[in-house]
Amino acid sequence: MATERLVVIGGDAAGMSAASQARRLKGPDELEIVAFERGHFSSYSACGIPYWISGDVAERDALIARTPAAHRERGIDLRMRTEVTEIDVAGQRVRARDLEAGTESWTGFDKLVVATGARPTRPPLPGIDAPGVHGVQTLDDGQALLDGLTTPGGRAVVVGAGYIGVEMAEAMLKRGYEVTVLNRGEQPMATLDPDMGRLVREAMEGMGITTVAGAEVAKILTGEDGRVSAVATESASYPADVVVLGMGVEPETTLARAAGLPLGAYGGLLTDPAMRVRGHENIWAGGDCVEVLHLVSGRDRHIALGTHANKHGQVIGTNAGGGYATFPGVVGTAVSKVCDLEIARTGLREKDAREVGLQYVTATIESTNSAGYYPGATLMTVKMLAERRTGRLLGVQIVGREGAAKRVDIAAVALTSGMTVEQLTALDLGYAPPFSPVWDPVLVAARKAVRAVRAAG
Repeated sequence: MATERLVVIGGDAAGMSAASQARRLKGPDELEIVAFERGHFSSYSACGIPYWISGDVAERDALIARTPAAHRERGIDLRMRTEVTEIDVAGQRVRARDLEAGTESWTGFDKLVVATGARPTRPPLPGIDAPGVHGVQTLDDGQALLDGLTTPGGRAVVVGAGYIGVEMAEAMLKRGYEVTVLNRGEQPMATLDPDMGRLVREAMEGMGITTVAGAEVAKILTGEDGRVSAVATESASYPADVVVLGMGVEPETTLARAAGLPLGAYGGLLTDPAMRVRGHENIWAGGDCVEVLHLVSGRDRHIALGTHANKHGQVIGTNAGGGYATFPGVVGTAVSKVCDLEIARTGLREKDAREVGLQYVTATIESTNSAGYYPGATLMTVKMLAERRTGRLLGVQIVGREGAAKRVDIAAVALTSGMTVEQLTALDLGYAPPFSPVWDPVLVAARKAVRAVRAAG
């Protein structure tokens, strides 16, 4: 039997998980695996970059799960600093450029994995490419930012107040910078409802972080040396020694679009449950470049998370290696923190529920992370959405201190199972005074949601 060739575009979570899983199922005599990565690093935790920049993670290499050399030892031909510039679907080949040598060549494939990730949103503003303006998508980005932090006690402006924005605000604060966060919205963390986002803003301001709402950046100002000196909105200017862009990400599907592969409403590749690109038997895609089914809304969404990317890779590698696996979808679970404040969400926000035509009720409660009498008990706020009449759980958001964020996993399991809030109240959760009150905060919110459902008729 002739040896097949699997080509993988992208050397991080989804791509190398797929390559590694395919290699477990088929040896080099059955399946040749060639992977291309344009950067300097493979299989690393992009989610850990803010904590490396803050100093919580001391060494960059701690974020690297598997080096290129380790992949090669496992029989994967991983070609670093090599960028794929074209996918020829009909000819079953990709063109790649060696970024060091400047040469280009074609590589044929029997099977292809597109794992090109996401790119930071970087609007074409005047001065956006000035020295001192940084994105934080890759380890190379993180290293460039650290190398540029030459002004301890200086001023940092973070543009954007999503996950990356609030995490980088913490990182710069820990580095000794005076931090200002410019946010287009009225509250940080647009993945939360505004009432929950307000709690995040109040906590950030209590930490000494200045937050500016409704701040639409107009341009980046530079000094005589060409470096960034300030960030200007339509109404004000904010001095800056360093600027960090935290404006979200978009699927990196430039290659896929040029190749005519199907894209969704958010610009991500569309796949079937086996992560096969729709309409293409021998092409798979996974990670931050795809859209996935949201199990609560029933719609395809772009949700860029390393957890999903690694699962996609396992599914793709199993199928490309001759097995069978599927990815059922997501419920949109995410957690983050800014200093000691923990932030979590899963399922739908109010805005999401309205967009898909769901009628809902809400319940918001304040409780503690442990028994109220236990030393060190701290407050947390839990907000719950339930479908009107049926009581089906639609979403949960949690803001609090230690022990708050991971409670969202209870709701994630309940959402995946299609549970009602009444069923949620009966869950047999662990209890001891150091860990929770007798009624866990999630269950307290569920009880209040049950009453709201009954009152709504």
